[in-house]
Amino acid sequence: MKSLPKMKTHPGAAKRFKISATGKIMRRRGYKSHILEKKSAKRRRRLGQAAVISRGDERRVRKLLPYA
Repeated sequence: MKSLPKMKTHPGAAKRFKISATGKIMRRRGYKSHILEKKSAKRRRRLGQAAVISRGDERRVRKLLPYA
């Protein structure tokens, strides 16, 4: 009896997304790399925190991370 081949984890997705302890897929926020002077300190702090990906993208990202 032949087994199915192993599925590969997408290396780009593995770098960009992390699975939380409760199973949510976390992502980094954009707009944090440059032109920071005009952004408020509150906004810069918020941009440093991870965010949960949208429900519409969740199924697509889970396919890229089969063993996460």
